[in-house]
Amino acid sequence: MATKPARAEGKVRFRRAAVPGLVALGTTGALVFLTAQGALGVQFAISGMPFDVTASSLHGEGFQQYGGLDQTADGSPNLQDENGQQLVFVSVIRKAEIHSLCQSVNLVGTNLLIKAGGGSKPVEATNLVLDSDSLTGDQADFQNINIGEDASQLHQVPKLAGPLGVFGQEADVVDITNVRQHNWAATAATFQLPNLSMTFSSDGC
Repeated sequence: MATKPARAEGKVRFRRAAVPGLVALGTTGALVFLTAQGALGVQFAISGMPFDVTASSLHGEGFQQYGGLDQTADGSPNLQDENGQQLVFVSVIRKAEIHSLCQSVNLVGTNLLIKAGGGSKPVEATNLVLDSDSLTGDQADFQNINIGEDASQLHQVPKLAGPLGVFGQEADVVDITNVRQHNWAATAATFQLPNLSMTFSSDGC
């Protein structure tokens, strides 16, 4: 009987599917409970206005991910039906290269559109942190991935581990093609945007 070829160790592939970090959204009840107990914190008050990000490819060295809950500023008119809170999964990348980056935010009647990295030089970022509620790609490749690790024990990005007792995962390397994200917040230690274009447009990304 013919045997199947061995799969290379330390590499996981997903086609036409979301990054497995979406598994974290399956723990919604647990995350809400942990937040109520003060186990989850937020980096800053979000505006409550989400933004879309697309890219032809993303390459990351040092990747980790865990669940979180973002909070709007006191008195914000946004997310009032959710008590000013938004459940997210937090993706952290130590060093990222992004090709053909597009970011858009709907300002009610028009879109603020930002594009960069469309030429030979990609967008580069260090200690990139993305708070998202949706992320998809045509294909995601991970090298040496751990799934289900306690978020407080993540070590791929120094000083940016998650809270104790929260679902987490990490990998040495991540590559995603045709990325699309729905984000609520983003931070980076450095963010280089070659061939930057910023304008208003009737269309988003």
